[in-house]
Amino acid sequence: MNLQNLDIKDLVSKEDWSLFIDRDGVINVRIIDNYVKKPSEFVFIDGSLEAIVIFKKLFYPILVVTNQQGIGKGLMSIDDLSLVHKKMNDDIVKAGGKINKIYFCPDLANSNSKNRKPEIGMALQAKLDFPEIDFKKSIMVGDSISDMKFGKNARMKTVFIGDKNIAVINKDIIDYSFSSLLEFAKRLT
Repeated sequence: MNLQNLDIKDLVSKEDWSLFIDRDGVINVRIIDNYVKKPSEFVFIDGSLEAIVIFKKLFYPILVVTNQQGIGKGLMSIDDLSLVHKKMNDDIVKAGGKINKIYFCPDLANSNSKNRKPEIGMALQAKLDFPEIDFKKSIMVGDSISDMKFGKNARMKTVFIGDKNIAVINKDIIDYSFSSLLEFAKRLT
């Protein structure tokens, strides 16, 4: 089904949907060739806070799923990541939004970890924590092909944030594409 021709607002409004969101490059500014290692390096992308406030009215649960191999490389610790996520979450709550849980994979890209996207380990963890999740009524939002494959591997709908040309080339794994998280959120209202 080509969802580009289907009004995503109508799709989401008819069911109880879950939302999975990648972090770097979707919620916050990605640091190219580096990692967000401390709260002061975490910068929200313009409009992402507003988008998460909109999502709070439409989705349950709202989950962040993020690969964080900076931990596996020894560049940061799980405690460092926890501080970054606390800052992110505090700012989201202050803005009126909500993230129900954050899942991360610290493993290296070459580890063959079942928890590292595009594998679906984090989705399966979420399903254990939130048994009401139906992957067929879930959306994965991300800015990488790995995110889109994660969504498709779990049988979710996928929303690509970024270059529309990438979306066209990968239309077999991308159901929707938008330039930003806020553009996607506004499409739902």
